[in-house]
Amino acid sequence: MRYFQNASFQSSPAIAKRISFPGLGALGLLVLVGCNQENTYVPPPPPKVVVAPPTQKTVTHYLEATGNASAINTANLVARIAGFVEGINYKDGAQVKTGTPLFTIEPETYQLALQSAQASESSADANYAQQLANYKRQASLQGQSFASQATLDQATAARDSAISAQQQAQASVAQAQLNLGYTSVKAPFDGIVTARQVSLGDYVGNGSPTPLATIVQLDPIYVNFNVSETDVLNVRANMKRRGITIQDLRKIPVEVGLQNENGYPHKGGLDYIAPNLTANTGTLAVRAVLDNPGNTILPGYFTRVRIPLTEDANSLLVPDVAVGSDQGGRYLLLVNKDNVVEERKVEVGQLVDGMRLISSGLKPDDRVVVDGILRAVPGQKVDPQAAPEDANTKASQP
Repeated sequence: MRYFQNASFQSSPAIAKRISFPGLGALGLLVLVGCNQENTYVPPPPPKVVVAPPTQKTVTHYLEATGNASAINTANLVARIAGFVEGINYKDGAQVKTGTPLFTIEPETYQLALQSAQASESSADANYAQQLANYKRQASLQGQSFASQATLDQATAARDSAISAQQQAQASVAQAQLNLGYTSVKAPFDGIVTARQVSLGDYVGNGSPTPLATIVQLDPIYVNFNVSETDVLNVRANMKRRGITIQDLRKIPVEVGLQNENGYPHKGGLDYIAPNLTANTGTLAVRAVLDNPGNTILPGYFTRVRIPLTEDANSLLVPDVAVGSDQGGRYLLLVNKDNVVEERKVEVGQLVDGMRLISSGLKPDDRVVVDGILRAVPGQKVDPQAAPEDANTKASQP
């Protein structure tokens, strides 16, 4: 009984009598059983993810491209005759109408040259009248055998020479009138005139045309862009389907948006399609023209361009955040019938109100992971939760 040698047992002999060896054995057995029980690993429950089928709706398919704007007309205003700048009749950056006088080059010299040419013309007219009368007289006398043929020939030559002199005088008057007209440099079309490049009193047009300023027409405006060979075939197929010929290009609508704008607020039509592809890029040059009130679009702006092609009533769309990307391309995470995550390669199309069009690789009854994407690991089981009705527009990653 050495195991129970303590003060408590020594002072309570009655308790000591109650403890027997069989009781101690049962107690030891319980202790041993408790110590030898193995711990069992209980796996955590599968992670919860939100799934939803793709949205089906009618979608207009577009050809999308990046373009840049250019002026429909740009002209350098130059001095076509020599002289001093006598007047600058606009403010830099002014918007002017066709025919507005912009620069005046001293006209007096050219006015005098015109008067001189007109005087020469009058003299040539008088000489022609005299020579014509003499010719008629000699022709009449020669017909009556009162004048020789030689005399008639001389009258004829004088008449013809007078005609040539008259024509030369008329040309000189026309040239003098042109030069006088060049003393006033006018706007060739509606547009905005740049800052002047000359000052009052400058001598211009000496030996070669002198640049005075530039005028740019901004309304309407061109938007140039390039499309691939595949897109060209799609556009031509769309034109054929709609009965549109090359002569009816403006019937093909074009929508344009600037980099800081939402959507495509500017509307226009196709204006030009190049007759051949660019060999080194395999693309076709295309141009649109659109109204530009308020000069919202300036030449040189980069633009977003789209052309409606076809409509598909059964297009499949998913939230854009559900679409992943890796070196193999774009993919979606789907949950199969066994609640196991699968990675599916897909081809994507345009954005439609925050939803991404899936061109191929997806079926209408597929369950797409739209929330909890980081918890969805391909090949592992998940606990799929049905998405609320607005999940397709409000899906997000955890």
